[in-house]
Amino acid sequence: MAAATAASVRGVSLYRPPAITGLADLLDRPVRERPSATALVHGADRVRLSYRELRDLAEDAAQRLTRSGLRRGDTVALVAANTVEFVVGLLGAARAGLLVAPVDPGWAKDQLGERLAGLAARAVLASPDVAVPEAWTLTVDAARGAVALVEGEVREARGDGRPDPADVLVLFTVGTSDRAKMVPLTDINVMAAVRGICGTYELGPGDATVAVMPFFHSHGLFATLLASLASGGCVLLPDGGRFSATTFWDDVRAVAATWFTAVPAVHELLLERSELDYPGPRAAPLKFVRSSSAPLNTATQRALERTFGAPLLTAYGMTESTHQVTSEPLPQHGFLKHASAGRPTGVELRIADAQGRPCATGSEGEVWVRGPAVARGYLADPAATARGFRDGWLRTGDLGRLDEDGYLFLSGRIKNLIHRGGRRISPEYVEDILAGCPGVLEAAVFALPDEELGQRVGAAVVAREGEHLGSEQVLRYCRGRLASEGVPDRVEIVTSLPHTAQGGLDRQAVRERFTTSPCGA
Repeated sequence: MAAATAASVRGVSLYRPPAITGLADLLDRPVRERPSATALVHGADRVRLSYRELRDLAEDAAQRLTRSGLRRGDTVALVAANTVEFVVGLLGAARAGLLVAPVDPGWAKDQLGERLAGLAARAVLASPDVAVPEAWTLTVDAARGAVALVEGEVREARGDGRPDPADVLVLFTVGTSDRAKMVPLTDINVMAAVRGICGTYELGPGDATVAVMPFFHSHGLFATLLASLASGGCVLLPDGGRFSATTFWDDVRAVAATWFTAVPAVHELLLERSELDYPGPRAAPLKFVRSSSAPLNTATQRALERTFGAPLLTAYGMTESTHQVTSEPLPQHGFLKHASAGRPTGVELRIADAQGRPCATGSEGEVWVRGPAVARGYLADPAATARGFRDGWLRTGDLGRLDEDGYLFLSGRIKNLIHRGGRRISPEYVEDILAGCPGVLEAAVFALPDEELGQRVGAAVVAREGEHLGSEQVLRYCRGRLASEGVPDRVEIVTSLPHTAQGGLDRQAVRERFTTSPCGA
């Protein structure tokens, strides 16, 4: 059972979230109040862009897009890493009244073509370092304050992904278990999400962060980029637009970062490399560290807090809720409960039984969410919308319970449950136990087909560098900590596990890779 690990008097906060109405006016308040403050630091030379300069670049991009023949409401795909081109392209398109769909530049050609067709995109904006057929190239020369747009052909808007006039963004779900879905978001969704994140962590002009998570997914886009810019803070975009563990702490020191957010896999990597890379007292003092998008092992959470000297706040969210649903609070505003996902942040949360009825406190059921940050459904997928949304509620597909303080404790994904002889086993729970085994760096748990029991439990385990780990050693550890039905029937020691672009475990790839061989006892 989770216990409070830190607490203080719950005072009344005087913080007020930024007053934005959506994506297009995100920069207005910082430009008005602190035009010369640094908004972005980017590139190998760590060029600094003030809020006024960023606004001017976005306006320049908006005018060029408008003159190109695109019209308000047209959809444009944006293909870029975490670069200044992404930021200027996003904000410029929003100011031009276009609907923006950020796209993973790592997608294969066929995958990208399929996504673009589904979007009914009229143009594809790409940064110069990304090779996309028939794309319009957007180049930003920050030193000269200039934007260049090499235009291509305006595409015919084919496909089923026709947006609502109120939509300003379309994001793709990560799609680790199913085919990725398109989630349309409005300015109301954006406003609610940004205000919820800023309010939870009291972000303001004195804060700075390093972009770790990709902006083409909701975690990096909302928690890192949009919340920071709306609150007047500073964001460092790493060289090449991608996270690097070897340069991360130098980046942190370069902007005196006060916080950062990442998935557990990144936190575990930083912890693993801390003896080599972490500068200790020479590091910028962090107010907090945030973890989201996948479960974080409690032992790792405690180790991170000890190593980095800052509270690690776990958050929970999904693309359909415009990212954040719950978060542990700042220590001055409440308890930090390890193993929890925190309290609701600007949304209404329900634990529902199979009939959709609210469950009692402490009882497990499906997590339902509603509020202004929740999307209306999926684009061009009425069947999935009918399954996932009901009367304004988002059915997350996650199992969880609420404790007496309103903290959410997640058990795992309903569709990931392993059904072994009539017992339901959460792979996420077994993975959490495995992560505590000495010598284990990472683990994936999955169902193995079995004629007698329906399914058995399989596990793939990655050993830490320099560790000599055997399957029997792992099994002995599990037998002392798991009920018999949860102990894996087969453990494979592997060199690596597949991950999504977000950094989370790719369960579909795990199943395809590890469930083909017969289960051994």
